[in-house]
Amino acid sequence: MASQKSSRFISAFGVQVLAAMVVGLALGFAARQLGVEAGQPGHGLAETLRIVGSSFVQLLKALVPPLVFTAIVASIANLAQLQNAAGLVWRTLLWFAITALIAVAIGIALGLGLQPGLHAGAIAEAAKAPSATGSWLDFLTGLIPANFLGLTASTKLADGSATTSVSFNVLQILVISLVVGAAALKAGEAGKPFLAFNASALVVIRKVLWWVIRLTPIGTIGLLGTAVAKYGWDALGQLGQFALAVYIGLFLVLLVVYPALLAAHGLSPARFFRSAWPAIQLGFVSRSSIGTLPVTEQVTEVGLGVPRAYSAFAVPLGATTKMDGCAAIYPAIAAIFVAQFYGVPLHLSDYLLIVFVSVIGSAATAGLTGATVMLTLTLSTLGLPLEGVGLLLAIDPILDMGRTAVNVAGQALVPTLVAKQQGILDEEVYDGRRAPDLAEAQAA
Repeated sequence: MASQKSSRFISAFGVQVLAAMVVGLALGFAARQLGVEAGQPGHGLAETLRIVGSSFVQLLKALVPPLVFTAIVASIANLAQLQNAAGLVWRTLLWFAITALIAVAIGIALGLGLQPGLHAGAIAEAAKAPSATGSWLDFLTGLIPANFLGLTASTKLADGSATTSVSFNVLQILVISLVVGAAALKAGEAGKPFLAFNASALVVIRKVLWWVIRLTPIGTIGLLGTAVAKYGWDALGQLGQFALAVYIGLFLVLLVVYPALLAAHGLSPARFFRSAWPAIQLGFVSRSSIGTLPVTEQVTEVGLGVPRAYSAFAVPLGATTKMDGCAAIYPAIAAIFVAQFYGVPLHLSDYLLIVFVSVIGSAATAGLTGATVMLTLTLSTLGLPLEGVGLLLAIDPILDMGRTAVNVAGQALVPTLVAKQQGILDEEVYDGRRAPDLAEAQAA
């Protein structure tokens, strides 16, 4: 009965999300046609879509710090009871590197084959250096918590008024959680009440998360509608060859490489995408792996059958360092584009540097935001002009949707593969032979 109830919900939820995407596209196009500037007929519609979409992502992001902290602490306690916990950790990191290596190889091949920099209609005057750049020191400084909660505050002055915003660094929260979890285990009997409280808090947070996940169709309408209304597809004209190369690479990784890896492990690709679809779709429309993290963890545990003790560790780690779209395919193609556009020849050593930066560099920018930082790290390592980043900013939001979807898919894929290799994957859940009710899972 529970399995039938869950199956009915998943089917209905998928239909709701698909319908929401159609509605979001229609409303976004309508707003764009009516005009989205202040005073134009479509401004009110565009603003409504923006508020709905941003509010949904804000709700998800609000749950990330407590979810990551409580889930990691609980996973440390549970991992200590699992056999070969060290093997789970190093295999996770190994598969992060393997899939990133495949992705960057595809990116380099497409960059050399399609030569997007030689077919760009962009004008050199559009080039400008970005305000934020990547550095290898970012990885080391990003590991050191600024405070116990991993929170940072910034104040901006605009139109004579000051606005203060608070953000969090997931990598720092990850470090704090690992230390606290290990310390609680080392404390022995004195640490048990804390671990019990943490486990109870995790149940409560997951219940709230479940309520927010139910709002996904509404959030999808706002997010996708805003993307269409604000950005449209006009900017694709001048950089169409570059955008085509990026999306071909993303599709190859998502629909060829990932299914091949799943099939090689005896797992059904169709079942994987069916279960991971809510997270992949949300990543596409929200353009945020961190914002999608609660949903990614949910589908990995409940839909794919990865044990909670392991997924609570692997998925947050992947959300900060596992980025096949933003940190592998995109910077590889973009670096080759910039080199071709400016007529800078690249040699074998340069391509090897691209591979190195793409496989290792995502960790160096884990505490920062956006693929632009990763791209500047790649360009500066190769000695290419940073002004080339400005050429690509016009279509970055359009590309970012596909990049994030691939990121999220990879963040669910690797824990699934490792769990299968280690013999801890619940294949009855993965195959749909035993699917726990999602609402009951939140209260479990």
